[in-house]
Amino acid sequence: MSEASNGRRAAFRMGAGRAIGVPGIVLFASFFGFGAFARAAGLDVFQATIITATVFALPGQVVLVDQIATGASLATATVAVTLTAVRLLPMTVAILPVLRQPGQSAWKQIPLSHFVAVTVWIESMRRLPEIERHLRIPYYLGIVASLWPICIVATVLGYEIAGGVPVAIAAALLLLTPFYFLLSMMAAARERIDWIAIVAGFCLGPVFYWYMPGLDLLWTGLVGGTAAFVLTRGWRR
Repeated sequence: MSEASNGRRAAFRMGAGRAIGVPGIVLFASFFGFGAFARAAGLDVFQATIITATVFALPGQVVLVDQIATGASLATATVAVTLTAVRLLPMTVAILPVLRQPGQSAWKQIPLSHFVAVTVWIESMRRLPEIERHLRIPYYLGIVASLWPICIVATVLGYEIAGGVPVAIAAALLLLTPFYFLLSMMAAARERIDWIAIVAGFCLGPVFYWYMPGLDLLWTGLVGGTAAFVLTRGWRR
């Protein structure tokens, strides 16, 4: 076996191992709550599992189940879920250049973009810049290979044990992922621009949530991130 192949395998195992820790525990608890939520909404276990396996983004999954439970039309559900996924666009735009290999065509990157979710993104972006470029995709796939099945198993278990989980606890479990994302961003913040963006998000998030529901995360990130960039650039001058 070649040295390059051994390096890719080691990077894959490293990504998988790091994902099994705190990220895996947080996602397990969150998707356990989703499984209970899906059962309470009237879905069967197969439907809940397929949603997790194909959507793999908790906010979009919750919105989709809610749309199904309320009898919304396919068009309405599609628009609602699409709006929740808009927040993943800047994440995808940020991570694909980091993953891209020399000479790699765009169509080969499309499958990688499907798994860009909050936890996968934050764990990848924390480590990928430190990893040699040819090992970044194996590392990223290692994270995905751990977290994706964890979420599926957690959904099934949450669905089957839903009768013993109070609705309030199931709802609270769904909040673990955004809290984990926030704490991870704060832990990874190294530059002034990082902290300005975080503070701007705290301040602007409630404002856009009130005036532009559905697009609040997109506008918070766009305005807050731009403000952080402009202010930091001005100070450096």
